[in-house]
Amino acid sequence: MTERRRRRHWWPGVLTALALLVTAAPGTPAVAREEPRAPVSVPALTDWSPESGSYAYGRDTRLVAGTGAERRVAGTLVADLRAAGHGTVPVVGGGARAGDIVIDIEPGRSSLGPEGYELHAGRRLSVTGATETGAFYGTRTLLQLLAKGDRVPAGRTVDVPRYKERGVGVCACYIHVSLPWLENLVREMAYHKLNQLLLELKVKSDAHPEANTWGYYTKDEIRRLVALGEKYHVEIIPEINSPGHMDPWIENRPDLQLTDTDGDKQPSRLDITRPEAFAYYTSLMDEYAEVFPGRDWHMGADEYMLGSDFAKYPHVLEYARERYGPNATPQDAFVDFVNRVHAHAVSKGKRLRIWNDGLTGANTVPVAAGTTVEHWLNVAVKPSRLIAQGYPLMNAAYALYLVRGGFHTDTGALYDQSWDPRGFEGEKLASSDGITGAKISLWPDNGRGETENEVAVALWPALRHIAQATWGDPHPDATYDGFTARGTAVGHAPGFRDLTRVPVADGTYTFRTSGRSFAAAVRRTADGYVTLRTQDGCLEVRGGKLTLNVPLQPGVEVTSQACDPAGTLQRWALEPAGGGGYRLVNAITRMTVSVTDDGRLAQYPPDQRTPAVWHLT
Repeated sequence: MTERRRRRHWWPGVLTALALLVTAAPGTPAVAREEPRAPVSVPALTDWSPESGSYAYGRDTRLVAGTGAERRVAGTLVADLRAAGHGTVPVVGGGARAGDIVIDIEPGRSSLGPEGYELHAGRRLSVTGATETGAFYGTRTLLQLLAKGDRVPAGRTVDVPRYKERGVGVCACYIHVSLPWLENLVREMAYHKLNQLLLELKVKSDAHPEANTWGYYTKDEIRRLVALGEKYHVEIIPEINSPGHMDPWIENRPDLQLTDTDGDKQPSRLDITRPEAFAYYTSLMDEYAEVFPGRDWHMGADEYMLGSDFAKYPHVLEYARERYGPNATPQDAFVDFVNRVHAHAVSKGKRLRIWNDGLTGANTVPVAAGTTVEHWLNVAVKPSRLIAQGYPLMNAAYALYLVRGGFHTDTGALYDQSWDPRGFEGEKLASSDGITGAKISLWPDNGRGETENEVAVALWPALRHIAQATWGDPHPDATYDGFTARGTAVGHAPGFRDLTRVPVADGTYTFRTSGRSFAAAVRRTADGYVTLRTQDGCLEVRGGKLTLNVPLQPGVEVTSQACDPAGTLQRWALEPAGGGGYRLVNAITRMTVSVTDDGRLAQYPPDQRTPAVWHLT
């Protein structure tokens, strides 16, 4: 235990002992008593004031709510109580009686801030916020308190977050992450009071069909996800990374690719000197705005010169000097592109966010004021300097990363160190001033390294830890085991779908669809998929162009290969398709199996070719 933590535990203990000595009757020895602990939640309640008795939730419980905002909070709570197995509760107006749950929004309670709430449990239970979001978060705590039964210890808490941005980032930027998985994530985030989901992803474009390589999402899928986020007070922030990592968008646009002195095109790098490149990028921003109505836009801006340097692109320096004079640097051209995107975002009512590693200090042109910098890498310009320069700063440290088939955050070690958002890569700050918050990040560097179900196993402890560290005391339990037990006690969010459920028992089946049939032994995998063993081997997607080590090319054939228990490309989801049939979806590529005109099995995005519906006998 550090000296700081020893002092923190020692001083409250002295106060408690003094209070007991003062209140003890004359001649009566003072006996130390342990204060009753707050009921279990994540994030933990830090100022619980216990009272005698308990609140009882039962068949006569009603939800009492008045205004439209209160009714919206109550409506969401009704659905979640039902999903959690607590039955259907009526929403009423008027006075409350014993056993009722009361939702209040009191704008005058400014001390609660935009997201804090007060919860009081007694003969009835009340949740009060100064805003709709605050009241909503109070209902998340209520759901957690009911996770182990229908009684809540009587008491009161005022619960206000320490940081305004508490998030998760997911790169579904090359590979496709299933929509049910993302919906689970939104529900889990809200349940733990996380409020910001960054999604680097591709939306299928109407304006630029040449860019529609897999794995994109349709606009209807995004609308469905954004609507869920709005319901659960999770802001979903889109990202199209630029001017680097642009290959998902410009691999078929060589006219926009940066070209080096050898004449070689760089399909991942946008040529920031070309007006057409800026127009292309901003047109994508405008198209995304059709389905992402939020106020934030993330342009990435990381690793533009990854594996190279500006010297190979002398026209970038020429561009910078034409705009900013003879002392300009190539980095000024990069910052110029960032600032032009910033101006476009502001003109559309949005705020810009970027990663920090492009801010090397080599530029003479400053990044536009108001740009939020998300700090993930230790470079020359330290967090303290960025804050001194006035930039809102979010902690997205590499230590918080979960990389498919690679580095996973050591949540236990971070917990034991009482990590909080002041702990950046390369610098620990003494104050939280200027820090907006922190987030964990999921990256698919080796896309076949783990399935999304395997990623989820590592994600949930990390998610609960970042929720705790950004909302309240980063170390509410004496041990990490104690903290994980807290997470186990509150469980998953109401409405959470078990994506590891396999709808058929292990056994040998004949798979039949129009134009094709085959026999295969179905075996459940540990991560909740199945393998399909035919007489020639296990069905696998193999061939075509690899992206992040994944065969993401539509039309790639599904063939029988030597069975490999570690082979994630041999894992399949059986998704019910109605009428007793199933679609076959590869666990890694997320494409469905179709039957070609000549009877072969091949993978395609479901909106490009009608998936085969298989009936098993």
